[in-house]
Amino acid sequence: MSLTRPVEHDGISDEVAIEEPLEIRVDGAPLAVTMRTPGHDEELALGFLYGEGLIDGPREAGPTADFAGNIVEVAGPLTRDPAARSFYTTSSCGVCGKGALEEVAVHAAPLPAGPVIARPLLADLPERLRQPGFERTGGLHATGLFSPAGELLAVREDVGRHNAMDKVIGRTLLDGGLPLHGRVLCVSGRLSFELVQKAAVAGAPILVGVGAPTSLAIALAADRGLTLAGFARRGGVNVYTGEERVSS
Repeated sequence: MSLTRPVEHDGISDEVAIEEPLEIRVDGAPLAVTMRTPGHDEELALGFLYGEGLIDGPREAGPTADFAGNIVEVAGPLTRDPAARSFYTTSSCGVCGKGALEEVAVHAAPLPAGPVIARPLLADLPERLRQPGFERTGGLHATGLFSPAGELLAVREDVGRHNAMDKVIGRTLLDGGLPLHGRVLCVSGRLSFELVQKAAVAGAPILVGVGAPTSLAIALAADRGLTLAGFARRGGVNVYTGEERVSS
């Protein structure tokens, strides 16, 4: 499925990123609505549910029985009660609308030691992301999963930075690759609380981004023992937490 759509403006043809709603259902019951770029919807749903602590392993996921558009069905049951609330996430913020801090509590154990990655390689990882959709539109975020040696193992693009990460985590869940111990997550934008939350729940020990981290992202990374690095560009990178996993 295409990530972009052609448009006409000022007498020229251009491409824009596609943004449409996706409803996530579990055993037929609506649970969440997110604004996303269509494609890899099953991965998105599973990655989202895993990050919320609602599933702990692969599940069947796919279209509804009547193939209704923009709906993905996930097999239950859930591992915990979602507090009888509905989720609504925009393409810009994965935690908008959640009424209290306890609603975004992290269901993750502190991360184990290792791996160690060289600082120059850590700084270079954003350059290794494949982002054809961004190159055509300038409107898509990307998340990549790397080995400590810098090998790109998986990458997804989406209008929502949290969706791109959910898709990578969902793909890895389906492939039996969770937790992500020994792996590195790289994002194309800023480092927000919800991205650190998702990385920690997935067991990723290192998260690096092109942009800046927030204060809450740094605090959460320190609490979970996660290496958080930002401003990875032009050969430089700032390491905010978990410096023991970064070598010179």
